[in-house]
Amino acid sequence: MTISISISNSADSSTNPQNGFCSKTLIFHSLRPPSSLPSPSSHLSVTDFILSLLQTTATTTTGTASFIDAATRRIIPYSDVPRIVRNLAVSLRQPPLSLSHGDSAFVISPNSSYLPILYLSLFSIGVAVSPASPASSIREISRLIQLCKPAVAFVTTEVVHKLLEAGFSNQIVVIDSNEFESMLTADQSKGDLTKIEVSQSDTAAILYSSGTTGKIKGVKLTHRNLISSIAGAIAGRQARSSPAVYLCSVPYFHVYGFSLCIRTVAFGESLVSIGRFDLRLMLRSIEEFRVTHLPLAPPVVVALVNGSNERLVSQTNWSSVETVFSGGAPLPVAVIDKFKRRFPTVSLAQAYGLTETTGGISRIAGPYESTIVGTVGRLIAHCEAKIVDPNTGAGLPPMNRGELWVRGPFIMKGYVDDKEVIDTMVDSEGWLRTGDLCYFDNEGFLFVVDRLKELIKYKGYQVPPAELEHILQSHSDIAEAAVIPYPDEAVGQVPMAFVVRKKGSTINETQVKDYVAKQVAPYKKVRRVCFIDSIPKNAPGKILRRELIKMALSGFTSKL
Repeated sequence: MTISISISNSADSSTNPQNGFCSKTLIFHSLRPPSSLPSPSSHLSVTDFILSLLQTTATTTTGTASFIDAATRRIIPYSDVPRIVRNLAVSLRQPPLSLSHGDSAFVISPNSSYLPILYLSLFSIGVAVSPASPASSIREISRLIQLCKPAVAFVTTEVVHKLLEAGFSNQIVVIDSNEFESMLTADQSKGDLTKIEVSQSDTAAILYSSGTTGKIKGVKLTHRNLISSIAGAIAGRQARSSPAVYLCSVPYFHVYGFSLCIRTVAFGESLVSIGRFDLRLMLRSIEEFRVTHLPLAPPVVVALVNGSNERLVSQTNWSSVETVFSGGAPLPVAVIDKFKRRFPTVSLAQAYGLTETTGGISRIAGPYESTIVGTVGRLIAHCEAKIVDPNTGAGLPPMNRGELWVRGPFIMKGYVDDKEVIDTMVDSEGWLRTGDLCYFDNEGFLFVVDRLKELIKYKGYQVPPAELEHILQSHSDIAEAAVIPYPDEAVGQVPMAFVVRKKGSTINETQVKDYVAKQVAPYKKVRRVCFIDSIPKNAPGKILRRELIKMALSGFTSKL
């Protein structure tokens, strides 16, 4: 199947061509030329869509494109990918797995070249992919299993014990095993090649987020969501004579890495995978594989301009690198300035998105846009946005701050078993409330000012205060607890706990930190503790986090 992508322009006379703002509707429209999407009613998996795009570019750009594993240097040419995806898909449908349309698959693995192939194979047979961090605790894995209800789990050897201790009793496939290797390489040309009809409204992935508050939630993304996200990125691509080479240290279980690792296949761009982040390996790989594009989390950008890494970074040949992308959390202007001084020939491009929006809904494209300091770019194709006054609910024009609302075909299907929450985030007209305080300038560039929501962003990972507070309050020596974000240049924010001891308790900072650390992934650890007499709350009992943040930043002294 070949899917054509055409360009159209739907702006009317009320829409300002400079910034996309419509004075009648108070809606900001994308300035990118929209690419046409397949009919929503057509049976089409995101794998069909991706491989069709790969096929249309195969004769001009993908002759040398491939999956590359940075550590092992294993290379899988894109010319082999359709066959390998088909082989694996057939294997997945056969005994002993016998996966079928509507099942879900839990995936726990560091980045590897096998993951995008596994994702594409599962998509193609209508099985929802649900990836998670290998660093997840047994408690967290148990919660995720309850959410995605997997028929099978694909894991690496070192994670199997966590899965078993979490009580998982269904099929387990070890990715770093000969068994999985044979599933990829065995000739399945005589197997059951009957095509499974996948609707675009079917759930393709269940990724994990905390929404705007509360416990972790399973975000259901459809094939339509993923297709529209890929199509929306097409208009931002720069024409080139040879395939781009992306080096991705961003985890493939996070929406940032997840969307990137499948999009590179659609665009015929090489993808170098790094399993666990290692700065030396990343720098060596930049030279060895002539990397052109470097998607990073903000802490890695900070590491590149950090004085302690100057010698190591300066010894690397950066001549092939065209663009460094940063997403997951905003970069401080001071870091941007340092980066531009250190790498004057490299564009630094920020983006903005949520798990609930299938990743980026705004990004920087091209040399001019990368000169606009502090922006997260312009809206992608098919995206509409509003800036809404949080107090009045009124739409606001450019240069006014308010909550960002977004709408488009990339908005999630919903949360697993949590309709009440989705109803509070997405209104009847399809607008998703992001919980972020933002504004658009007069050229349609989006700027993120602050978070109205309460999530903590540690190295781009979402850390929900409510989850940590629940754990803290389960301790026998703690009467009350509240968790806030504390600014940290190296990682963005760290969780800081305000703790009220029970009468007679002598619990100390180290004991509090250790208690939480045993129950959460490393990025969720409490890094700072302050003991106080009471937690400030409003009349309904909601924690006044802004007051606690002010106390923390003012150097408030902990009660010993």
